[in-house]
Amino acid sequence: MKRDNSASFKQNQVLPWVELRVANRSGACYDAHSHDEFSFGVILQGAADYKNRNKSHVISVGDLVTINPSDVHSCNPAAGLWSYSMLFVNATKMGQLQRDILRENNQHMQMDYQAFNNDFERNDALKAQYLTLFDALESEQSSLNIETCLYSFVESTFQITSPTNRHKQAEPIKRVREKLLDEVAEHHELENLAEEAGMSRYQLLRAFKNQYGLPPYAYLMDEKIKRSKVMLKAGESLSEVAHSLGFSDQAHFQRQFKKRLAVTPKYYQSHFVGG
Repeated sequence: MKRDNSASFKQNQVLPWVELRVANRSGACYDAHSHDEFSFGVILQGAADYKNRNKSHVISVGDLVTINPSDVHSCNPAAGLWSYSMLFVNATKMGQLQRDILRENNQHMQMDYQAFNNDFERNDALKAQYLTLFDALESEQSSLNIETCLYSFVESTFQITSPTNRHKQAEPIKRVREKLLDEVAEHHELENLAEEAGMSRYQLLRAFKNQYGLPPYAYLMDEKIKRSKVMLKAGESLSEVAHSLGFSDQAHFQRQFKKRLAVTPKYYQSHFVGG
């Protein structure tokens, strides 16, 4: 059998129970099979004949495939080559995430986990959430960001919602915000922030976003970028700014800056500091 060199695999170091797979211009075909994990991913190029739970589908670019543990399925290129990315998430861990979310709504699961309702989703918002999650897992730059993206994806994909009492949670959420602002350059773990607030990890994410408009990681990154503008205007180098604000490296700082201001930090600085 000809070896398929188009596929690559990676175990996430932050969440070792998550595996990443990328297929780039692959023509490989697969017999019907199943996985112990939840598996889900997006078609990036081409189209495929997809069979799952005795149903047949034709999927194409942008479709989000959702496969439950033990689902017998096959997914093969309809014609020519195709590209896709996939995530494989331990079923027990997925069930724990789901229970965290359901617990806040006083709901309970009778099974070990809640299954995907559909074989695939054709939804731009879910696709965007998946791509954001995959990027966070692939870069491994922030465990706080990874867990935030994962909870958000699980909540949306499994259509789980829960209320948040903003008044009751205002004070502990304020403590978390102050901790982030006081320790802007530090590496923050979601578990530690949740302990600070006396909440579950999911409860903290929901309450913080309701209170301040962004989840903790995005709020912290927004603060870093605001502070970086002041430092750049003062003539500090990009490497100094990146180090002082706790970015993993200068490239990470540049990407995050451009995401929010649509220009590079060097270009921004050039308008305030002479060459």
